[in-house]
Amino acid sequence: MKKVTIHTSVNHKHYELEIKPNLTLLSLLREELGLTGTKCGCEVGECGACTVLMNGKAVNSCLVLAPQIDGQEIVTVEELAIGNKLHPLQESFLNHDAVHCGFCTPGMLMSAKDLLDHNSNPTEEEIRTAISGNLCRCSGYQQIVDAIQNNNVSPLKG
Repeated sequence: MKKVTIHTSVNHKHYELEIKPNLTLLSLLREELGLTGTKCGCEVGECGACTVLMNGKAVNSCLVLAPQIDGQEIVTVEELAIGNKLHPLQESFLNHDAVHCGFCTPGMLMSAKDLLDHNSNPTEEEIRTAISGNLCRCSGYQQIVDAIQNNNVSPLKG
């Protein structure tokens, strides 16, 4: 199969990559770039475990072909923490006991970040809508909603 060359930014690092045209963004992140925080769940866009930000918008990376990120900016869950300091949203998830098995957490965090980047004071209904594409089998969602609603994230903080 003929490979294609793409130029992209992942977590503010620029890449020139030669990839197969049928490679998904999820596979590129996990297998080619070693960014395993983005989880592989259903691979059909139903569970949200693979959610990342593409140009500031939450997307299911399993549904995006890697050639589609040419010229785009991708942010993964690895970019939230700065060194050993957790992002305020991550702190809020811990403080509200919103992390159980942890499999859905990266996708939940990225969907929540997208919401909070565009709406710093969402209602419970807006939060539930924003995370409706992310499935959690452990918490029943209320703790996740509380963590998002009661965080200390502002547009200036991250």
